[in-house]
Amino acid sequence: MADPSRSSADVREAGPNDLAAVLRLYRQLHPTDPELPDEQSAEAYATILRTPGMHLLVLEHGGAVVATTYLNLIPNLTRGAAPYAVIENVVVDAGLRGRGLGQRIMAGTLQAAWDAGCYKVMLSTGSRTPATHAFYRRCGFSGDEKTAYVVRPARG
Repeated sequence: MADPSRSSADVREAGPNDLAAVLRLYRQLHPTDPELPDEQSAEAYATILRTPGMHLLVLEHGGAVVATTYLNLIPNLTRGAAPYAVIENVVVDAGLRGRGLGQRIMAGTLQAAWDAGCYKVMLSTGSRTPATHAFYRRCGFSGDEKTAYVVRPARG
C-alpha cells in the first residue's frame, strides 16, 4: 500500500474521463440527491471543466479516483486584489477513509489555492460529526475566524 503521507503529486485536475468516478463519490456524499440524466450530468461537468477559476480536483490511489474536492477561485478587489477560494464537495471513498487520503487531497487543494495567489481559503460543512471538524482543523482550517450562514430558495 502506498504511504498516505506521500506528497500531493497524485492530486490533479479532473478530466473528461473522470465524470463517472466523480459522480460515484458524490453519491456517497449526498446519497439522497436525485440522479441526474446522463446528458445533464455531462453538460454540467463540461461547464465546470471549462470555466476559469473552477477546479474540480481528484486524488488517484491504486489507479482509481478515490477522492475529490471542488476549488473555486474568486477574484477580489480587496487584499491587494488577491483572490480567495472556497472549497466544496470534499469526499473520500467511504471504504478508504482513515488512511490519510483526505489529508492528501486537501493538501493538494490548498496548494493549488496558494499557487493561484489566494490570501485565504474557506469552506463550510453541514456535518455535525466531531471527527469531520477535527479533520478540517488538522488540515489547517480554523472554525473561529468567520461565521457562515446559508440560505436556500423557498420551496412552494
